[in-house]
Amino acid sequence: MLISQNWVTSLVRANNEGWKASEQELDSGFVRVGFETEGFQALPETTGPLVIGKVEEVEELTQFKKPIRYCQVNVGTANGTGELQGIICGARNFRLNDFVVVALPGAELPGGFKIAARETYDHISNGMLCSAAELGFTDKSDGIITLGQEFTPHLGEDARPLIGLEDTVFDVNVTPDRGYALSARGLSREVASAFDLDFADPALAPATVTGLDMSRVPQPQSSLIDIDLREETQAVRFGLRKVSGIDPHARSPFWLERELMLSGIRPVNAATDVTNYVMLLMGTPMHAFDAQAVQGNLVVRNAQAGEKFETLDHVERTLDAEDVVICDESGIQSLAGVMGGTQTEISDQTVDVYFESAIWDPIRVARTSRRHKLSSEASRRFERGVDAAVVEVALDYACALLVDVAGGTVEPGRTLIGSVPAPAAISISAEKPGRYAGVQYSEETVISRLQEVGCTVEGSQELSVTPPTWRTDITMDVDLIEEVLRLEGLEDIPTILPTPRGGRGLSPAQKRRRAIGHGLAYAGYAEILPSPFIANDTFDVWGLAKDDPRRRAVGVQNPLEADKAVLGTTLLPNMLEAIERNVARGRRDLSLFGLQQVSFQRAETSPMPSVAGRPSESELAELLDSLPEQPLHVATVAAGKVEFEGPWGQGREYTFADAIESARLVARAAGVEIELSAAEELPWHPGRCAAISVQGKTVGYAGELHPQVLERLGLPARTCAMEIDVTALPLEESFPAPVLSAFPALHQDIALVVDEVVPAEEVRRVIAEGAGDLLEDVRLFDIFRGEQLGAGKKSLAFELVFRAADRTLTDEEVNEHRLAAAELAQERVGAHMRA
Repeated sequence: MLISQNWVTSLVRANNEGWKASEQELDSGFVRVGFETEGFQALPETTGPLVIGKVEEVEELTQFKKPIRYCQVNVGTANGTGELQGIICGARNFRLNDFVVVALPGAELPGGFKIAARETYDHISNGMLCSAAELGFTDKSDGIITLGQEFTPHLGEDARPLIGLEDTVFDVNVTPDRGYALSARGLSREVASAFDLDFADPALAPATVTGLDMSRVPQPQSSLIDIDLREETQAVRFGLRKVSGIDPHARSPFWLERELMLSGIRPVNAATDVTNYVMLLMGTPMHAFDAQAVQGNLVVRNAQAGEKFETLDHVERTLDAEDVVICDESGIQSLAGVMGGTQTEISDQTVDVYFESAIWDPIRVARTSRRHKLSSEASRRFERGVDAAVVEVALDYACALLVDVAGGTVEPGRTLIGSVPAPAAISISAEKPGRYAGVQYSEETVISRLQEVGCTVEGSQELSVTPPTWRTDITMDVDLIEEVLRLEGLEDIPTILPTPRGGRGLSPAQKRRRAIGHGLAYAGYAEILPSPFIANDTFDVWGLAKDDPRRRAVGVQNPLEADKAVLGTTLLPNMLEAIERNVARGRRDLSLFGLQQVSFQRAETSPMPSVAGRPSESELAELLDSLPEQPLHVATVAAGKVEFEGPWGQGREYTFADAIESARLVARAAGVEIELSAAEELPWHPGRCAAISVQGKTVGYAGELHPQVLERLGLPARTCAMEIDVTALPLEESFPAPVLSAFPALHQDIALVVDEVVPAEEVRRVIAEGAGDLLEDVRLFDIFRGEQLGAGKKSLAFELVFRAADRTLTDEEVNEHRLAAAELAQERVGAHMRA
């Protein structure tokens, strides 16, 4: 919230005469009580003669394209002669005998704008009549600053202190739970706490604190008009008062406009400015209706779905059944808690004004504001909670201020519906704040700090604390503890690091996850973090069957993007999107991996246990069983070249074999043995896809993606991918001692001719089984096809590594094992040794 230092200072001084603080001290004060600031900025400096003047003659110059005035301005003795100062001005918002702010020759305004006597519009202009924007109060203003007759004694005096040009604006960062601080009342209360000062609440004694004469507001004697406040709206209170016979052309005094501008609000007209000022002062949003435009009584109800309503920003909005509206006999006049309508808008013909102050349901206001993309100063405050006890005070203060500004009479009638909700008392031990902070606070300190924020405290040791009506954020004992700690000073709480318990470090699952990530990274894959959300039509694009398990996706009620409103059951969609994004930017050769959880729906809805007490074990079990299943998946995707062309030879494209090899790499990192078999599984190519199994259970797939899927997604041809459910892999933590043999290894090769349909992996497993215990490793190093082998045949050449732990092996001994492997291969897969 933007607020001027002078305003805060004046409110604090109401009970602390003569108090003042520098900008740095005030900024530190805000921080000391838990409010960060986005910074503070002094109003820009104006140097040279800037004085109060009075317009005594106005000559209209009509011979030019736009209306221009040549004014004779009395600046007293500020010009050294006492004579009237001739000044050219194009503004139309001032009248004869108005007091104005005059920059005389020699002055320099913000931005390096120097004032000098110059000829313009056939006259010599000796100065300038200043606007609020030119002096740095705001970015844009409609005319010059006009001042009231109270400036008569100050004619010719320095204008800077008189108009508050020597001031600083603070931008206080108010957290969502502290709605009371979106007001001068709330922030000045915090400043008083920061400097250990007494605070005079402007809502409890508005006349004493602000100096406004409240005697002109009569005590309500009857109801003003009938108001039908329907229960469906969930509104807490609704109040209405009326001021009749105001001057429709009256302009707000500059002191009021000044506070609005420095708080980021544009002055509009007297009635609207009054409602905005009261909102800034007390934190209570209000609305002003043109009373003559209101027809009959008012009804506060829920809108009907599809109803149309034009708000003050001249946008016609289609309403929702959850929106709350204020209606008269002619239709909707206001979108409650957010913005009024054009039909009863205050205009330059308004002479009778209804002031409305109400307490709306925060959640409904927040939803309405977001639904219509219409955030207002009022909605910001209602969303965070508004003091229900200030409705009457706000109405009376607004009426008194409007009469003071624009004349008129406050009607004796007032309509007020609803009562102030009584805050619930909270029980807390006086020792509890100290136990939480690790600092000893006396009972007197705890009680005084709670009273300082407006709480009523009863009892001793075991306290019964009733929060004030403006602190809607205090609902439990930990909220009270927070208040004590922040007012006593969070910086005084000692920082004591806990002593960690001894252990083995990472868990087996964490070690496995880290090993997989490191293994893929070392193999040249770049890690990305796939978004957990996938496109709604992903599985339709892939062409998955309706009963495919991957369609058990969890829907998101409030998605960040409407077209990505489900949680992924696979990592591939967003990883393929990353491939597409890189290719679109000219990077066509890449390999990526992701290691992240996915989500599978287990129940359509989750039970909602009562919050009155701890759920039973059966309720907890039911709740946990309904939560989505979230296994850890690892996936790789690759496109383009894996080896680049150069002096060393031709390059090589990624193939399905590389995707399968990435699965083997994951298996080695996880310490498991995988089995590969041909499979048909979308989105993979049916002839170039392998199912990955562990102990007979399929845990993933690897291979080349289906051409039709690649075409639909706009991806490069022959893009490859692999995905494994890491959670499904067996996890056994073991600490094997390394076994090293001092004896050499013996290498043997074997070439077996098999049918084309026989997988090489199956042959490798048979050889490993048949070669016996002396076999250390077996690796496929060549595949040959030729006419001499016969149609439908292929030759698979394997390298066999034999080693014994206790002796050097002989060729004869190894040949026996090699032949045993060949015999088993012939028996199992029909293989015969190639000559």
